[in-house]
Amino acid sequence: MTQLPLRPKVGLLALTLELYETLAPNLRRQREHWVRGQLLPLLQKSADVLFDGAVYRREDVETKVRGFEAAGADAVLVLLLTYSPSQIALHPLRSTRLPIVVWNTQELWAIEQGFSTDAMLANHGVHGTQDLANVLLRSGVPFHYVTSHRNDPAGLQEQEDLFAAAATVAGLRRCRLGLMGYPFPGMGDFAVDTSQLAASLGCCWESLSVAEHNRRAADIPQQAVERLQEEYRQSYALAADLTEADLAAAARAELALRSVVADRRLNAISFQFMALGEDEQTETLPFVAVSRMMADGIGFAGEGDLVGAAGTWFLNRLCGPASFSEIFTVDFAGNAVLLSHMGEANVALARQDRKIPLVARKIPITRTRGRQLVLVVNFQPGPATLCALTLGPQGRWRLIVSRMTIDDFGPIPGLDVPHCRVKSEPNIRDWLTAYARAGGPHHHAICPGDARSRLRLAAALLDADYCEI
Repeated sequence: MTQLPLRPKVGLLALTLELYETLAPNLRRQREHWVRGQLLPLLQKSADVLFDGAVYRREDVETKVRGFEAAGADAVLVLLLTYSPSQIALHPLRSTRLPIVVWNTQELWAIEQGFSTDAMLANHGVHGTQDLANVLLRSGVPFHYVTSHRNDPAGLQEQEDLFAAAATVAGLRRCRLGLMGYPFPGMGDFAVDTSQLAASLGCCWESLSVAEHNRRAADIPQQAVERLQEEYRQSYALAADLTEADLAAAARAELALRSVVADRRLNAISFQFMALGEDEQTETLPFVAVSRMMADGIGFAGEGDLVGAAGTWFLNRLCGPASFSEIFTVDFAGNAVLLSHMGEANVALARQDRKIPLVARKIPITRTRGRQLVLVVNFQPGPATLCALTLGPQGRWRLIVSRMTIDDFGPIPGLDVPHCRVKSEPNIRDWLTAYARAGGPHHHAICPGDARSRLRLAAALLDADYCEI
């Protein structure tokens, strides 16, 4: 069940002035031609754009905006093709649930001695955007405002980030989470009122049965198990002591978990390993399964952490691939920290110069009938972004974000779990202190590259605190 990032869908609300229908009857059609020929090809590189013409009456603006909502748009991009009075758009924009982006742009690059009245008519949307921004602000309507020429890469990148953030936030509102077992007893940093989770983030959740998972695993057709075993052999560096029974158990666990996720239409999951160990029919833990499913876009967090699972899904969709992880040990000498967990890490982040080792844990984490296999994922070195979704003071959501560097370090021969070493400037001591003071939880997600811009925009759309460490 692949849930890779989807292209945002954007409704383009192009506005003109009704007076020009008589004073300059060809102007609107000329400006629409410019949009189709020059702007749409640029915008459609990063989003699916809904556009079928400009409007100049309030009732037509209302119809357009309702149409964008019905079509599943993630945002409204407002474009002033000429001056247009703000009050024809105020009510429809005030009423919509969609994020609003006002793009102050024009066709003309420079004003020179040959500048004419016709050129001014075709390039005078800027004061219309100011009129609109003023009334939106006075009316308490959130909006984003971007000024750029159509050929400005920075302006196009800003809009791409805005649209990606809007699409991800819209997806979070529909996110379906699954919890197998129960939250780890006593872990308070991811404790959450699930009614608040549904009311504020929009996520719904359901309980998943360990017994059902085990029944599904037992019923997987042998041919499907063998196909997945062969995929393991081809894709990973298998430890010499692994048996066919080990591989078959891991394959059954993965196929069972994938079927649960598909049947329940889940976007993210968490399981509590102790709950799996309490069922005598549990053959193995699905560590291999979730490490591979994260690469398909399924969110995950360990130990019954629904918030962490939603957070991993969020970062994976916004700037994927992303992986669930946890800070385990401080390396004071190396000015770094070791990220790891019991057996779960996104294989899409693995370093590319070697196959991922597939091993059996030396020490079982809980009771199972068979051995517990783990993909020892060691992350590809380079720039990265750490992000933790958590609750802060007064029950407000917050994103705690930091730019990190994944070291060219490991894998460590003595570790049979996923791990990597990451650094933060200027030093890890100050970073850890700042992270704790910001309320950083012990579960987080990490992705390659610099995702801070998109995360900042997404936090605003979520009405969440943005805390950059």
